[in-house]
Amino acid sequence: MNDRPNSKGTRMRVFVRDLTLDAVLGIHAHEKRAPQPIRINLELDVRLDRAIEDRYENVVCYHEAVKRIEAIVAAGHVNLVETWAEEIAASMLADPRVDAVKVRIEKLAAVARTASVGVEIERRREHQG
Repeated sequence: MNDRPNSKGTRMRVFVRDLTLDAVLGIHAHEKRAPQPIRINLELDVRLDRAIEDRYENVVCYHEAVKRIEAIVAAGHVNLVETWAEEIAASMLADPRVDAVKVRIEKLAAVARTASVGVEIERRREHQG
């Protein structure tokens, strides 16, 4: 007998903390030539549409989220961190269980005397009703 609680209809937050990648990102000539380190943080507000039942397919997987982020960054140069933030948010919201997403992207070596610079965005699913 499985006496684990039924989580259907509840919410959870799935997150990725401090994913560090090398990325070709920026408007300056040197940023277009060589990769620079970036850090990405992600939070997903997830609505569970079925009981977890200790089954992988019943959850939103953080490993899959990381693979999507890596694919977006690997696709090539963009001028703005905002561009990738929007692409990552849209990618996560493609899963109907994800109601909201927060994406933070930091450039770690872009501005002298700073630990990082970047953007953070939050996007919500547009509910029809």
